[in-house]
Amino acid sequence: MKALSLLAPGDARVTDVQEPPSTGSDLLLRVEMVGLCGTDLNSFRGNNPLITYPRVLGHEIAATVLDGNVNVSPGTQVTVAPYTNCGSCASCRRGRPNACQFNQTFGVQRDGALTEFRRVPEEKIYPSRLSLKELCLVEPLTVGVHAVSRGRVKASDVVAVFGCGGVGLGAIAGAAFRGARTIAIDLDDEKLGIAHAAGATDLIHSRRDNVHDKLNQITDGLGPDVIIEAIGLPETFRAAIEEVAYTGRVVYIGYAKQPVAYETKLFVQKELDILGSRNALPEDFREVIAMLEAGHFPVDRAVSAIVDLDSAPDMLARWSENPALFTKIMVQVHS
Repeated sequence: MKALSLLAPGDARVTDVQEPPSTGSDLLLRVEMVGLCGTDLNSFRGNNPLITYPRVLGHEIAATVLDGNVNVSPGTQVTVAPYTNCGSCASCRRGRPNACQFNQTFGVQRDGALTEFRRVPEEKIYPSRLSLKELCLVEPLTVGVHAVSRGRVKASDVVAVFGCGGVGLGAIAGAAFRGARTIAIDLDDEKLGIAHAAGATDLIHSRRDNVHDKLNQITDGLGPDVIIEAIGLPETFRAAIEEVAYTGRVVYIGYAKQPVAYETKLFVQKELDILGSRNALPEDFREVIAMLEAGHFPVDRAVSAIVDLDSAPDMLARWSENPALFTKIMVQVHS
C-alpha cells in the first residue's frame, strides 16, 4: 500500500509499505484524510529532535472502520488519539497518560497514518458524525483545548492566547466555548481573522499594537486571568509572566528553542500558577468533538489546502519554502 514517507530531512516521497498485520484486538481503519501540522514541517526541515528517519508521517486522522466489533460498526467514521502510554510511569499512574514518559506519537517516534490503511486500538478511536475535514481538525484542536483545561478556564475569566496557529486556535476556540472573554495575539491579519471567527472577542496585532497597553486597556489594568503561550519564543515566554494578572495562570504549549531569562520575582510576587501542557486526554477529544458538532469553529477558513497523497511531497516542499501561505493542509488519502 502507498504511504507518505520522510526518508531524510527534505526528502518526502510516496512509497510502498507493507499492509498492517492482523491483530487480535486492534481495529482496521481505512485512512480517508490526514492533516499536516507544524511537527510534520519541523520533521521535513530536520528540526524535530524526536523523529528518526525513515518515518511515515501523519497523526491528524479521519478514517473509516473496516472491521468493526460489538462496540463499533463497520463504516463508522472516526478520529484517532495518536499517542501511546505505558501505564506504569509517574504520569500514567497519576491518570495523566497524555504526558507519558515513554509516549510514542504517530509520525514521530513510530510510523504514522499517512497510509491507505492503519490498525489502532479501539480505545484510541472517537466516532462522530463530523465531516472528514472536521475529524482531521479534532486532534490539533485538542492540544489547545487541553491547555485551556490545564489553565482551569471558566466563563468569568479573561484569557489571552499568544499565537493563532493551529494549536493556538484550539486554545482560543476552547476558551471561547467555555464562555471566557478571549484575546487573540498574533502578527498575521488572516490568522487574527480566523481567531475572531473561532470566538476571540478581542484581537491584538503584535506588530502594530502595543501588546502591554492593549491588554491593560481590555482588562482595566489587571492583566488577563490566564495566558496561554502557543508560539515558543523567549519574548512571548517572558511576556506571559509579565502580563498575566496577580494570582493568574500561565500555560505553556510552545517550546522555546533558546534559553529563556526570567525576572523570577514575578513568580513569587504574583503567586502564579505556571503550567506545561502536552498532547490531550480523552475528555479533551470529547470536548472538541462537541464544540465542532455545535458549529463553534470556522472549519473552511482554517483549512487552506487539500491535496491527494501523490501531491503531498510537493506540498510539503512548498509549505517549507513559504509557511506563511498556509494555515492547515490536509492530504486526502482515499478519494
